[in-house]
Amino acid sequence: MTTVAVTNAGRTAVALRNLYVVRFGFALIWAVLLFLAGASGPVSTALLVIYPLFDVAAAIVDLRSSTTARPTAALYVNLALSLLTAVGLAVIAGSGVPAVLRVWGAWAITAGIVQLIVAVSRRGLGGQWAMILSGAISTIAGTTFILQAGTPTASLTNLAGYATAGGVFFLISALRLHRTSKSA
Repeated sequence: MTTVAVTNAGRTAVALRNLYVVRFGFALIWAVLLFLAGASGPVSTALLVIYPLFDVAAAIVDLRSSTTARPTAALYVNLALSLLTAVGLAVIAGSGVPAVLRVWGAWAITAGIVQLIVAVSRRGLGGQWAMILSGAISTIAGTTFILQAGTPTASLTNLAGYATAGGVFFLISALRLHRTSKSA
């Protein structure tokens, strides 16, 4: 590997590490606020829309800051999916918990697949096994949300757990990327 490639990989690792730490913090705060807000009302609706919009912002930061190992097409797909999800959630939020769970579940499945693609393509940076695992779990969680929507016990509290788990995976990846950035 050339000196330029190592330097670029180090910069990418630092950029991703910083982004992942912010994503961890956001996920935890969002989960607590959703848990406190409950299942309905303007605050929970706002929170439901904000989460995928934050994902849009994170994809934009990722596109702009990562100079290497960035699967641009997948990041644009993620950006579009998250934006469509935010609009969908804003439209159906008043339709009840089952509708929200179906939209969120579809997003979790598709975003999980995209996350898998991005993480596999970045595995040379280090710390991506957590993102690979997170993507796989997201697809399973999305399926669970869709199935839960058809039950009488449908609840948004599982979304808080989903966000928290995703945040933990971002933190794990950030810690691994910190080691990569130090060695580069």
